[in-house]
Amino acid sequence: MRYAEKDRITKETSVHCELTVDGTGSADIDTGIGFFNHMMELLAFHSGMDITLRADGDLDVDDHHTIEDCGIVLGTVLKEALGDRVGIARYGWFVLPMDETLCETSLDISGRPYLVCSCAFDRDQIGMMSTEMVREFLRAFAFAAGITLHVNVRYGDNDHHKAEAIFKSLAHALAAAVRIQGDTLLSSKGMLE
Repeated sequence: MRYAEKDRITKETSVHCELTVDGTGSADIDTGIGFFNHMMELLAFHSGMDITLRADGDLDVDDHHTIEDCGIVLGTVLKEALGDRVGIARYGWFVLPMDETLCETSLDISGRPYLVCSCAFDRDQIGMMSTEMVREFLRAFAFAAGITLHVNVRYGDNDHHKAEAIFKSLAHALAAAVRIQGDTLLSSKGMLE
C-alpha cells in the first residue's frame, strides 16, 4: 500500500496529513479556509487518492502560512508514499475545460522541483482564500514532492472556474503519473533526482 502520513508543527501552523495513493478519492479536509477545503476535496476526488488534511493556522494573520504549509506537508507525504518510484509512469498531463476556462497541467515526478504557473486572476480572493495562494500552494507542493510542474490557464473569465480547473487538472495529471505501469525506474540515468 502506497501510504504516508506526517505532522508538521510550527509557531504559525499545525498540519496533519495522511495520503493513500491507491485510494478511492475520499477526502477528510479541515483547514479553516472553506474554498481551499473545496480545492483539496477536488484534488482527492479527481486523483483517486485518499487525503486527510487538517490544519490549524494563524488565520487571524491571513491564509498564507496555512495554505503554504498544507502544500509542504501534502507534497512531503506524496513523496514518501511513492517511495523509490519504481514502476510509476512518472509523467502526467491533462487538459481540463471548465465552462469558459481551459487549463492544462503537465508534470514530471522527477525529483527535480520546478514550477511554471501561468494564470491571471482578476480578484484578490475567492471566499476566504487569496487567489495568489493558488500559485503558492502549487510551489510548496511541487518543491516538497520533487515534481516539475507546469500549469497553464489558457483562457477564462471566472476566477472560481480558473482555480477549480487548476486543481482538477492537477489531480488528473497526478493520477496518470503515479500509475504503476511496470517494474523498472523510468529514467535512462537509472535514478530520479
